[in-house]
Amino acid sequence: MKSPRTPLGGSLTKSLRTTVSILALASLSAIAFAQSDAMPNMKSEPKSEAQNSFDQLKTLAGSWDGRVTTIPPDPDMEGKVVHASLRVTSMGNALMHEMTGAGRPDDPITMIYLDNDRLLLTHYCDAGKRPRMTGKMSPDEKTLEFAFLDVAGSTQYGHMDHAAFNVIDANHHSEDWYYMAPDNKLMHAHMELQRTK
Repeated sequence: MKSPRTPLGGSLTKSLRTTVSILALASLSAIAFAQSDAMPNMKSEPKSEAQNSFDQLKTLAGSWDGRVTTIPPDPDMEGKVVHASLRVTSMGNALMHEMTGAGRPDDPITMIYLDNDRLLLTHYCDAGKRPRMTGKMSPDEKTLEFAFLDVAGSTQYGHMDHAAFNVIDANHHSEDWYYMAPDNKLMHAHMELQRTK
């Protein structure tokens, strides 16, 4: 006896088998997908040193106030109050650092971000240049130091050469910024900062 035909010319039995097979595969796929979501990814790579350093630096997001100490003493900066603002931006891929001082309409912005396995800092200087530095965490994992890599723009008036962030606790950190003057003399500004929010 022949199987009854569907309106499109296929047999009803064949059509039912195909439908059951598709439903079974869909059910198995859903189960496998649910299990893969429930199970931790056993093959995930450990975080790189740069990623760990960046994650620690992002904990400084917030507003900070403190005073500047300079070596050699700079009468325009020495003892002045500064305000630092750090904000995680770009969907967690960058940390924006802005520092303003008394009597200044604005100050340079610094962006910190990952570039593959490197932690980079780009300082957008108020003199129009953009030095880049690479970051490395100290062995005690408290101080992140950035060393000069390169600079875009004129260095006629010098450039920022080095920076360091020292995490003391959740509400205190210090920053050190080193400026290489045109005569190759290094100027150092140190700030002890306290969280204001």
